[in-house]
Amino acid sequence: MRWWLLLWVFVAVTAEADEPRPKIGEKLAREGDEIMVCGQLFHTTTKVVLWTDPGGFDAYRVEPRFAPLDRQRQRDAPATGPAWRSHYGTRQRGLSKVELEEVRAGWDLPLLQRVVDQFVIHFDAVGTSRGCFEVLQDRRGLSVHFMLDLDGTIYQSLDLKESAWHATKANSRSVGIEVANVGAYPLTQRDRLDQWYRPGPDGKIRIVNPDPSQALASTAGRIDLRPSRDELIVGTIHGQKLQQYDFTPQQYEALARLTATLCTIFPLIKCDYPRDASGALVTRNLPDAEYELYHGILGHYHVQTNKVDPGPAFQWDRLIDSARKFMAK
Repeated sequence: MRWWLLLWVFVAVTAEADEPRPKIGEKLAREGDEIMVCGQLFHTTTKVVLWTDPGGFDAYRVEPRFAPLDRQRQRDAPATGPAWRSHYGTRQRGLSKVELEEVRAGWDLPLLQRVVDQFVIHFDAVGTSRGCFEVLQDRRGLSVHFMLDLDGTIYQSLDLKESAWHATKANSRSVGIEVANVGAYPLTQRDRLDQWYRPGPDGKIRIVNPDPSQALASTAGRIDLRPSRDELIVGTIHGQKLQQYDFTPQQYEALARLTATLCTIFPLIKCDYPRDASGALVTRNLPDAEYELYHGILGHYHVQTNKVDPGPAFQWDRLIDSARKFMAK
């Protein structure tokens, strides 16, 4: 054996011996920005609370999250709403019978990357992620992978290998997020908007939560929260003229980082939104044939004719431009 090869082996063995080894029972710390995909953690560079974390929202549980404890313990007692059953399913689109049996024993990332090709954005119409999870988990028996609170905190409630129940035909191929915002309304309806958005001491619009029972789950109550634009935004979706206040700057920042992360993990999710022949945003649902071939980022209204989220105030170009910059770094 040549002397240089012996030297290389010696250096390699010595370097390996010098590396610190984990100790039995040693805690592996999270940095607090990771999402979970097939049991693996991926950094997003923005705050993420997992369902396994204190203060997290666990969609794997079947009991109502905010019901009194005595009711949760009484499994035989009638429960209001579709409780006591799973609120998610198994992704099946595009899988053979053999692959379906394989994923029952556990997904691997390459197979999931072949299945997931859409990211669907909703507004929650409730106003906070805590309130959103209560509606989904306790009242409707539905689920979503992520919730994005007013202060930019992201809550993940399911591993992305699961098919969350958030957007009908998109469920099996998509990742879904509910962004905290009370929603968009016809021009004749202002009551709910006036409850949540009021002028502050400086005359500019700030967000006020009118329902103490739906407090923000994070520390956002100590942050001065404002929509990204002070004025009420009017736009048309499905031919209907609607009004809505914009999302917060913190939400746009966190959503852009999450979008960049998802488009990186799942290469089939194109970092773009549905466009017409002129390149403008499509403000209606996609026809079935067009939808079937679409791979990218969608609003809920692109999937269903009876939905208008994320609404006319959502700044699609702001999201896509920011996400692409994060991906290019």
